[in-house]
Amino acid sequence: MKPAGDRSRGWAKGFPPVEPKRARVLILGTLPSEESLRRGQYYAHPRNAFWPIMGELFGAGRELPYAARLRKLASRGVMLWDVLRAAHRPGSLDSAIHPRRLEPNAIPELLARHPEVERIVFNGAPAEALFRRHVAKKCGARHAALELVRLPSTSPAHAARTFAQKLAAWRKILGARPSGRGGAENHHLRANKPNRMETTTITDSRKLSRGARLSPG
Repeated sequence: MKPAGDRSRGWAKGFPPVEPKRARVLILGTLPSEESLRRGQYYAHPRNAFWPIMGELFGAGRELPYAARLRKLASRGVMLWDVLRAAHRPGSLDSAIHPRRLEPNAIPELLARHPEVERIVFNGAPAEALFRRHVAKKCGARHAALELVRLPSTSPAHAARTFAQKLAAWRKILGARPSGRGGAENHHLRANKPNRMETTTITDSRKLSRGARLSPG
């Protein structure tokens, strides 16, 4: 994946989705950080917990080349994208995203191509707030059929939880189980239902917590 960021005058442009042929889960962030844009990789900041968590759950950790990590996730039915295609955002903080100078990704079209997707997982509160504000209504009836789950941000700036706590929360929703057909390569996503703390109803980005301000990816 080539770097996609156009950072002239504070603008950032994200990546295309990691889109397997079939997926049960879509993980949405906000917009790639400056480090991710520089490297042309999702969650490229060395202290972002995303890939260590994916390593624990699916064997898609940083010890693998980036392309191999994406293949691992695809084999588990996991799709990656961001809520925003582009935005005016000086730096990497979610709080720096201009509320009127942004463009959402074509998530309704992505979901239409993948009627098998059952769940959207938001990597942190800002991703959820942006989705609900700019995307949800465009999804129509498809939105009502989806399970929406907010999980703790994997960003190093979200220091309110330890890695172990973040891992536990992500494992509860995305934890893999053996299918009985030959080891880890045949693991599937659990259909765990989130509890009330994990299923959220944020409708306005002004309601975000202080932790939602930070998001190096």
